[in-house]
Amino acid sequence: APCEAARAAPPAPIPMASSSVARSNTIQTVRDYVTRMCTDVPGMKVLVMDAETTGVVSMVFTQTQVLQHEVFMTDTIERQAGEKMPHLKACYFVRPTAENLRRIQSELREPRFGEYHLFFSNTTRDGMIQQLAEADEHEVVQQVHEYFADYLPVTPDLFHLNVGSIAGLSGSVWEQAVFDRLHQGVCSLLLSLKKRPQIRYQRSSEVAQRVAETVLGTMDADPDLFAFRRPDVPPLLLIVDRRDDPVTPLLSQWTYQAMVHELVGISNNRVDLRGAPGVDKELQQLVLSADQDAFFADNMLLNYGDLAENVKGLLDAFQAKTKSTKNIGSIADMQQFVEAYPQFKKLSGDVSKHVTLLGEINRLVESQQLMEVSQVEQELACTEDHSSAVTEVLALLRKPSIADQNKLRLVLLYALRYEKEPSNRIDTFCDMLGADARQAVSQMLAHCGAAVRSGDLFSNKTWLAATKKSLQRNIKGVQNVYTQHSPYLAQTLDALLKGTLTETQYPHLGSEPPTAGAKRRAPVEVIVFMVGGVTYEESRYVSEMNTANPGVRVLLGGTTIHNSASFLEEVKRLPSAGGGPAPPPRQQPGGG
Repeated sequence: APCEAARAAPPAPIPMASSSVARSNTIQTVRDYVTRMCTDVPGMKVLVMDAETTGVVSMVFTQTQVLQHEVFMTDTIERQAGEKMPHLKACYFVRPTAENLRRIQSELREPRFGEYHLFFSNTTRDGMIQQLAEADEHEVVQQVHEYFADYLPVTPDLFHLNVGSIAGLSGSVWEQAVFDRLHQGVCSLLLSLKKRPQIRYQRSSEVAQRVAETVLGTMDADPDLFAFRRPDVPPLLLIVDRRDDPVTPLLSQWTYQAMVHELVGISNNRVDLRGAPGVDKELQQLVLSADQDAFFADNMLLNYGDLAENVKGLLDAFQAKTKSTKNIGSIADMQQFVEAYPQFKKLSGDVSKHVTLLGEINRLVESQQLMEVSQVEQELACTEDHSSAVTEVLALLRKPSIADQNKLRLVLLYALRYEKEPSNRIDTFCDMLGADARQAVSQMLAHCGAAVRSGDLFSNKTWLAATKKSLQRNIKGVQNVYTQHSPYLAQTLDALLKGTLTETQYPHLGSEPPTAGAKRRAPVEVIVFMVGGVTYEESRYVSEMNTANPGVRVLLGGTTIHNSASFLEEVKRLPSAGGGPAPPPRQQPGGG
């Protein structure tokens, strides 16, 4: 019967090479799903998506690329019914939610299209297929599939679930729908990449533990669905919590992708410059995708100085190309120009886009005095020197030209490092900024302070903490004062891949402990999922680690991708009282 769900097998995996680990490319995986969806439904069709799957598709296809697959138009499931088009086929790609089921049932009772091909982005719940079959009175449903693309791939090394806030998992009320989204997103990722990993989680995080337990429960409850080939060293899913490192999302950024997100914001590969002064209308909304923009792919991890030089090089290349087009003197010249015109036009667009972005970044860096602010941020994040910190923070707090948001970030970084310092000036700094800042500091320390964190975020438990600035810089070999900081995730991954990550802080779940005297082999394929969101700084570290270690493959993901503004908003949403989340009722294995 058409209303029997079929599960789409992920694309065939890349053969494992002895010297390197196969790259589980989330972008290619999701693109293959969408391509198969469109090509399996021949002829002119309408692609109907929900708000979530629209974002997923936009990460891997441009509008033009979608239309090349005989897609006559795209529509949203949330939109009220329009005119009937029985000559068209409807290709639905939506999340398997109760609300989407209700909308499809309503549509099937009064169908607008000649055929319906239903593709769900995750596993369907019990009874859902039966409900669809009962609603299909006109027998217009041709097929129902599960295509596991319930996450947003950003780069081959980075994904997120587009869950902007998990504050509902931090208080007395447990928002089960938010938790279910985390569980479903992680399971979808594993299914799309054909992985049945071992699981480790951060013991100090209730939410990390719950996600680990429900993912394991799902794998155990449906072993056939997760019956993938098992390599000699099984892959590892490591679930950690943002609260262990509140410093990284508070810092100013100095590499291209991270700077754009910090200063302007990136949402589903889109950058909105409508509020920026002097930007031409056609450049106010830009697409910034490493998959579709070679210059961005080559430069997104480069620092500010190198980026400026490369944008100038791009501009010089365009100007040279422009001059060559002025020398069209023959029919052959004209033919060559017409043949090269698409590339010429694309180069023109790339130049305009990156020159505009660099100009806006430069304006914001100067107007907000970010180089001065960032230097102090880095000292607070990386160096233990209280008297110097007080002097530097105080000087910036007294400057009217420094934005309040940047002053607050400085005070939060100071509070996180020196909350246990008997002579700290947290109260004084909060008095200077007002009641809202005091509340933000209180929230931050309650939920991300030393009493909550499980790790040694500031290396305060080592001899290095006692060193002063000059000695510490010499030891670390720091060359750029703006990029001294390394995210805490770097320490965690380093220990994990060396086989020294402690079982006490990051226990295994559901796998047999090694026999006495034996040692577990360090994983070579790792999926890190960070509850509470990741940052582009952490993504850059993972990308560089993968490049430097071809025998290891790390994929980083999280609930969202934070910049300092979104992270501060999340902190403000957290419950005023400290403490962990209220325990939810235990789910049956495979639930959610």
